Amino acid sequence: MDDDVLALLALGEPAGSTSDLAHIEECERCTDELDSLRDVVGLARVGAAEGPLVAPAPQVWDRIADELGLESATRAPAPVVPLDSRRRRPSAWGWIAGAAAAGLVVGGGGAWWVANRADPVTVQATAVLEPLPGWDASGSAVVETRSDGSRVLVVDLSKDTPSDDAFREVWLLKPDVSGLVSLGTLEGTSGRFDLPAGLDLSQFSVVDVSEEQFDGDPAHSGDSIVRGPLEA
Repeated sequence: MDDDVLALLALGEPAGSTSDLAHIEECERCTDELDSLRDVVGLARVGAAEGPLVAPAPQVWDRIADELGLESATRAPAPVVPLDSRRRRPSAWGWIAGAAAAGLVVGGGGAWWVANRADPVTVQATAVLEPLPGWDASGSAVVETRSDGSRVLVVDLSKDTPSDDAFREVWLLKPDVSGLVSLGTLEGTSGRFDLPAGLDLSQFSVVDVSEEQFDGDPAHSGDSIVRGPLEA
């Protein structure tokens, strides 16, 4: 699979042919790569939502340039650009690779970035959100624990599913769907939802995003867009 196609899909862009998308469904390597890139994008969006990113020290860029074999003239870092402000890029893969190399959100660099935020967080669990019949969206979910012990569920979808007569609601379900907890309404493709202090994630361990009608009924509609189990 072309790297740029995977990167654009991770960014929520329409990309790839029907055969490309079918290949991703069947290829474990491409699926894993896409999931990893979505994690990068999701964490970057979380950071952007909470405040400006902290610029790495100059020696970080020097090490990046050395590893990538860049000339000294190109060592100066480009300005940080919000994800949604550039809908088309010469190389989406290059943008994600640059973010990763900068140590913003992945690997050891990711640990540095999280540890130096005003309110450090720990990732407690993640979920891959798969489409249910009748839908073609996908996504990811991350449970973050703040330094004060409070928890947040961060949900990212690959595409918006707008509807004039409906809205989307985020839930945590028991695996056998015998119980559920509503967390709130999802606007756009990303959202952050505070988790109740006493909620047991070992019981309510499945993330679900549903389409709901404006009918005044607070119950789950039964029409789920994506769903996936949380894993530590």
